[in-house]
Amino acid sequence: MSPVSPTQNSLTANVLDRNDRLKTRMRRLRSSPVLRGMVRETHIRLEKLIYPLFIVEGKGIRKPISSMPGVHQQSIDEMLREVESIAESGLRSVILFGIPEKKDPEATGAWHADGIVQRATTEIKKRFPEMLVVADTCLCEYMSHGHCGVVEDGRILNDPSVDILARAAVSQARAGADVIAPSDMMDGRVAAIRHALDASGFADIPIMAYSAKYASGFYGPFREAAESAPQFGDRSSYQMDPPNSREALREIELDIEEGADIVMVKPALAYLDIISKARELTNLPIAAYNVSGEYSMVKAAAANGWIDERRVVLECLTGIFRAGADIIITYHAPDVAAWLR
Repeated sequence: MSPVSPTQNSLTANVLDRNDRLKTRMRRLRSSPVLRGMVRETHIRLEKLIYPLFIVEGKGIRKPISSMPGVHQQSIDEMLREVESIAESGLRSVILFGIPEKKDPEATGAWHADGIVQRATTEIKKRFPEMLVVADTCLCEYMSHGHCGVVEDGRILNDPSVDILARAAVSQARAGADVIAPSDMMDGRVAAIRHALDASGFADIPIMAYSAKYASGFYGPFREAAESAPQFGDRSSYQMDPPNSREALREIELDIEEGADIVMVKPALAYLDIISKARELTNLPIAAYNVSGEYSMVKAAAANGWIDERRVVLECLTGIFRAGADIIITYHAPDVAAWLR
C-alpha cells in the first residue's frame, strides 16, 4: 500500500472540516415551493385585510381618483356593487370614509343620523350582514376648513372637537357600525368615545384607535380621495412628528388606558419600527394603515414596468405583518384577494 502523503492528509482534513461545518444547511428547507410554504413564518390572510371605501352623495356615481388608480369615489348604490364583489372574493371588512354634499364648521355630516357614512353603513349591514363595517371617526371630511377639529382664531381646539367625535361615534354605532375608528389624534378622545358608547348602550362596540398617526407626506392622494385638505396650515399640531418613536409608545399606552381595543400605526411602510415596538409593548391587536401614498407609488412604478406589482405588493404586506401587525388597512385588498385565490 502506498503511503499517504502529508498533502493528501491535509486535503482530507479540509473536506471533513468543511462537511462538519455544513451540517446545518439553511438551503435545505428552500428547495421546493411545498417546503418553503411549510416552514413559512408569516402569512397574508384575507380576513386580516380591511378595504377603504370613499362614499359620496348621489346615485350612479363612480368617479376615479386620479392619484389612486383603481380606487373611486362612489355613491351608495355603486358602493354596494363593490361590496358584493369584494365579499365574493373573500374579503370580509371595509372602512368607510364619507364625503358629504355640504360641509360646515360644526362637522354636522359626521354625527347626523342621515350622514353619508351612517346611511352607507345601514345599507351594507342590511344587504351584507356578515361584512364587518369599520367607521372612520374623524371630522376633516365634514369640516368646511378641512381640519380634524373645531377651529377658533386659527387654533384647533381639542376638547370641543372630542365632544363632536363622541357624538359622531354614537351615531355611527346606531347606524350599525361594527367598529369605531377615531383617526383625529385629539387628546382624550378614546376615553370620551368609550364613555359615550357605553352610556348609549354600545358597550360591546370595539374601538380601533389611530394611536400613532404621524403627520406624514404619504397622505397626499388621500386628500384628493376624501376632499379633506386643510384650507390653512397643516396637521402638525395634532398628528405626530415623524422623527419620534418614544412618543408613539406613549400615545399607544394612553389609548390602551382609555379603553382602546385595537391600536393602530399610520403610515405603515416607513414606520415598521414603530409597529415592531408596539408589538413588544402590548398584546392588543395592532392595525397598520398601508396608506394612499404607499399605494400610489407602487401603482405608478408598476404602470411604468419598473416593478412586478404582485410580487412587490405581497412583499410589502408581508413585511408589515412580519413587523408585528395583526390587521392591515390597504387599497391593495381586492388585488390581493384575486392573487391569493
